Amino acid sequence: MQAIVQSSYGSATVLDLATIDTPSISDREVLVRVHAAGLDRGTWHLMAGKPYLLRLVFGIRAPKQPVPGHDLAGTVAAVGSAVTEFAVGDHVYGFGNGTFAEYSVARENKLARKPATISFEQAAAVPVSAGTALQALVDVGRVKAGQKVLITGASGGVGSYAVQLAKAFGGEVTGVCSTAKLDLVRSLGADHVIDYTRDDFAAGADRYDLILDIAGMPTLRRLRRALTPTGTLVLVGGEQGGDWTGGTIGRQLRARTVSLVARQRLTSCIDKERGSDVKRLTELITNGQVIPSIDRRYPLAEAPKAMRQLEAGQVRGKIVITTGPPR
Repeated sequence: MQAIVQSSYGSATVLDLATIDTPSISDREVLVRVHAAGLDRGTWHLMAGKPYLLRLVFGIRAPKQPVPGHDLAGTVAAVGSAVTEFAVGDHVYGFGNGTFAEYSVARENKLARKPATISFEQAAAVPVSAGTALQALVDVGRVKAGQKVLITGASGGVGSYAVQLAKAFGGEVTGVCSTAKLDLVRSLGADHVIDYTRDDFAAGADRYDLILDIAGMPTLRRLRRALTPTGTLVLVGGEQGGDWTGGTIGRQLRARTVSLVARQRLTSCIDKERGSDVKRLTELITNGQVIPSIDRRYPLAEAPKAMRQLEAGQVRGKIVITTGPPR
């Protein structure tokens, strides 16, 4: 089969199109003919091998899994002997291993049936980013109807879903993004938008019950200033910081330390790959409350080009890698 592979860590130049063996499956696994795969920031980190602490888990000199990608949407090609939920020919989406390929293996409990209302390409843009947004808002943020919710990085992969989900759960949503992406965030349903190149969300009179900081740029002091006295801050990722620990670990530790002595609740979201989340998102997609926002589609051979666009911060919503028809 055709797949994108990397034999070392580095920039997008380490990604190559190659012919490799189709993976085999175990009893509880499903072989999926991949029609589309989503590109997320976590895939970039695993390609670059940064922060370096990641390498202790995923491989010291090169990734243990040479094919990148986690999001997928496609058709079931084969099922393990103990699989009961899916059959050959089913249209599915969810989390797989090495999804930048024509075929990928996924655990049965990490898949769901693709909603009939969206394409394979739209479905591939959902699992990682929408799942992270759902966990950050519901499991960690404990969002409630009527709350004022601020989302930084509202135009990105996770942010574009967080805006829609916060609205679906009854929040009054303010999205923070750059000038060029204000129209996108408005179209996603945000009640208010803030252009961070012109205005400071923490400088005004508004205070928020829940803040999702996806951008990872504001200081904890600024974020706390924008919270109500008993509000909740959820840190979701973060791209600033050193090569060893990145921007995430240090901020999370500082936030949790401050939260021990403050009335405000400062915490973080470490996303998990759960098929149950994908099934819940299926309901919201089918009801029209969540619509995947795709910036561009790239064929499999152009995955390095897609990665460079992501790295440059030019993405509005999600990028999708396609492996051919059907759409």
